[in-house]
Amino acid sequence: MKGASRVKFYVPDSGEGRGQLRRYLAGLEEYEPQTVSLREEDWATSWQKYYQPIPVGKRIYIVPDWMRGRPVPEGRTPLYLNPGLTFGTGSHPTTQLCLELLEGTLRPGDRVLDLGCGSGILAIAALALGASRAVGVDIDPKAADVAFENAALNGVGPDRLSVYAGDVLTDKRLAGRLNPGQNRVVLANIVADVIIPLAPVVPKLLEQGGTFLCSGIIDTRGDEVAAALEGSGLRLLRRLEKNGWVALAATLK
Repeated sequence: MKGASRVKFYVPDSGEGRGQLRRYLAGLEEYEPQTVSLREEDWATSWQKYYQPIPVGKRIYIVPDWMRGRPVPEGRTPLYLNPGLTFGTGSHPTTQLCLELLEGTLRPGDRVLDLGCGSGILAIAALALGASRAVGVDIDPKAADVAFENAALNGVGPDRLSVYAGDVLTDKRLAGRLNPGQNRVVLANIVADVIIPLAPVVPKLLEQGGTFLCSGIIDTRGDEVAAALEGSGLRLLRRLEKNGWVALAATLK
């Protein structure tokens, strides 16, 4: 029937579970519930079946760590991750767009800064593609542990990756840790409302000739973010779009 809704509850098949169901439905006697028994399953790992390796761009191949050991397509660089820990599994168009820009921008030996690093996927990908050092920063204090865990899955240690917790715009303790003026690539896969206020800060973080790659931008706000970058002393180089999302590459004017 048009406009009909269905609400599902998962409860234990026990007296306690049936009691929970009755409490949920209290006052809704006009609705006839339907119950179905589900087979026993390891819910802690069953979600893993929904993750498969993801080819991105021309070189990157994102692989869930439990699939390690399976063949990697020729010419691809594997990037092993433990999805589900924090944002950044590689499955979202915004991450894929940023990885594509990174692949076409990075040169061997570059220093990279990842603003809003999440799982660390972009910084780790940069190191896998030849960057010498990467620094990540995120407002979520859990991000550092997750990023280091994912880095270890790829043979990357703290000698090549540093991750800090804090807000780039307000935390003065971060200033010297972000290598201002020394980063050839600065990344920000966040949202437009964060990238726009970040724009005036980015030129101070880039070395001359460096590139700022940003993603997480809904297509209806792409021009607004581009204008903010231009107004902050950056010149647009590339614009990629995918499934309603936009990623931009810009360099110092």
